[in-house]
Amino acid sequence: MSDARRSQATHARLGLRENLPQFALLVVLNAFVGAMVGLERTVLPLLGEQEFGLGSKTAITSFIVSFGVTKAVVNLVAARASDRIGRKPILVVGWLFALPVPFLIIWAPAWWWIDLANVLLGANQAMAWSMTVIMKVDLVGPKRRGLALGLNEFAGYFAVGVMSWVTGYIAAQTALRPQPFYLGIVIALVGLVVSVLFVRETRAYAHLEAATSPQTASAVRPSLGGVFFVTSLGNVSLFAACQAGLVNNLNDGMSWGLYPLFFAGYGLGVGSIGVIKAVYPVTWGVLQVATGPLSDRVGRKELIVGGMLVQAAGIWLTVLVSTYALWLVGAALQGLGTAMVYPTLLAAITDHTHPTWRATSLGVYRFWRDLGYAVGALLSGAVADFVGLGAAIHRGGHGAAIVPEEAFENSASWRTSVGTAASVIGPALPVNVAVNVLGPASSYFACILQAIAAHQSQVRSVALLRVGTGFGREVALGAIQTATELGLYVQTREFAPG
Repeated sequence: MSDARRSQATHARLGLRENLPQFALLVVLNAFVGAMVGLERTVLPLLGEQEFGLGSKTAITSFIVSFGVTKAVVNLVAARASDRIGRKPILVVGWLFALPVPFLIIWAPAWWWIDLANVLLGANQAMAWSMTVIMKVDLVGPKRRGLALGLNEFAGYFAVGVMSWVTGYIAAQTALRPQPFYLGIVIALVGLVVSVLFVRETRAYAHLEAATSPQTASAVRPSLGGVFFVTSLGNVSLFAACQAGLVNNLNDGMSWGLYPLFFAGYGLGVGSIGVIKAVYPVTWGVLQVATGPLSDRVGRKELIVGGMLVQAAGIWLTVLVSTYALWLVGAALQGLGTAMVYPTLLAAITDHTHPTWRATSLGVYRFWRDLGYAVGALLSGAVADFVGLGAAIHRGGHGAAIVPEEAFENSASWRTSVGTAASVIGPALPVNVAVNVLGPASSYFACILQAIAAHQSQVRSVALLRVGTGFGREVALGAIQTATELGLYVQTREFAPG
């Protein structure tokens, strides 16, 4: 360890007040990170349709697929690397990736240049945003994580909203390009200079927290594969957070790609579209200042479940009405729901991970969450091409309403509720099958599959579904045994599918 690092480790103290100057700098820096992605939120889908002549919505949203896949993969690598070499080097490299982005968009002769720009933007967002999250968590320690993450996400998404409005306004006064993207050149240069000259390394703070944490088996740093498994499937609370994060960004990817085209189809100008596109992330950003610390006091589950439902209501309102004022209300509802969910999911991840591998686990979560951009863009683009923009947006609202409501309890045993089989496979299924699953994570999938199949035997209500024959019998029996061992009353119905 160098003398500088040894001195930092010696003088490191956990806490928001103790590290306020550096914490505030990271908040401001994340506003610049968010501003980079805000450059595209209003203008780029319209650019694809009006200047590049793209008729396919799937082709137009391809830039979001490029962005989402790159960001997801780099999240995973960057977080793991930051555990090994430190946070600051990853942050600086992230800003280097941002430098070419505005130039590629300004000079693009073909749409694949836009896709390439978003590969670089995805790498920038994965590295720079991930590091601002991890560094704030390092600084504040375990007591104020919700507040820290709320402030981080506030700065980033408030900047997304402001930049969405600014670029829309500039495009309305001038053209879709190049003028709106000149700001991106300044943002990338300032972000790089601040990261190199003023940001300090924070990995020593994570080591300090680890040294004062109880020494358990979880304190041993596992392999990347081990952390990936635990975060994705092995721990039900982490699994549920990854699932909810993916659905959240699926909807965000849909709104990013399709909302400007949807509103333009009603004759709305780019300036007015920019206002709607700004309301969603500004509401999201501002309210995270409250929802982050609120989750520290009332718990994570209530905000996550409620937020997904509010988000769905906002999406449905947007597609079901055709007036500007109600579109603004729908955007505000979607922003409120996302504000309830976004910092709370990040805090939920940190609740269930040890400081020695917390950054890697956050990277895995962000991998699944940001993969939602690509999934949302592909699905919504394809649905829009085949059925229409309204149907694609409506489908996004349907996805947001499906949440594993009770999977965020701090318990080794778990219980999750899925309201109806219709909410799993769509409104066409007439049979109402209530499902309560108790037991290991594998039972969740098995019992959901059997609930979907239950309509064949006209089972109307099931407390815990046990299969007489066929797939899932053993894991269903295992769920029953686990529940019985916990002293829980188990009501079962048996049937043979088909």
